[in-house]
Amino acid sequence: MMPRMNTETCDPAELAALREIFASRSEAVPPVGWEAVGAFEAEHGVVLPEPYRTFVAEVCDGLRAGPPHYGLLPLLRMPSDWGQGRSERLLGEPFPLTAAWVWENDEEELSEEEYEARVEPVYNHGSLVLGTDGCGMYWHLVVTGPQRGHVWLVDENGALPFGTGPDASVMPGTPGFAGWAARWAEGLYWFANS
Repeated sequence: MMPRMNTETCDPAELAALREIFASRSEAVPPVGWEAVGAFEAEHGVVLPEPYRTFVAEVCDGLRAGPPHYGLLPLLRMPSDWGQGRSERLLGEPFPLTAAWVWENDEEELSEEEYEARVEPVYNHGSLVLGTDGCGMYWHLVVTGPQRGHVWLVDENGALPFGTGPDASVMPGTPGFAGWAARWAEGLYWFANS
């Protein structure tokens, strides 16, 4: 089980670190403001986890160049390679995982219907897509469910949480949006073996 984090109150130190990482970058998209954050939350039936919530309201709403590789997406914008055939995104539905799942290693073969029922919610329920590193590798910020506030990498092979916990040997770092952004800002690769 990954450690719990405070997703309700923005830690001033985390916000200061995020400001340092993003605000001075020329490719930063201006913040959306609190009114837009409130409207977004009301429309989707969620409350964004801190410090991301304050980040998009006060610091910036995306970055045209990393993190991730193809930039940090503005609030609820989808990567251009997301695809048209995906099921509807339901941010108010809980993100379905609490531990890493590499479905390509599952011994049972999933029919198309089983795949849709089990895997598509990992892509589409309870998370914002922060951006992509290309080749179908999407970074998600969980906004609903037990993993709220954690960042996950979801691709065609499976889903892995970023940060400390049982999977830290694969993607070490401090869990959550601020830890994920700090690792990138330090010039470190996402994966321990990179």
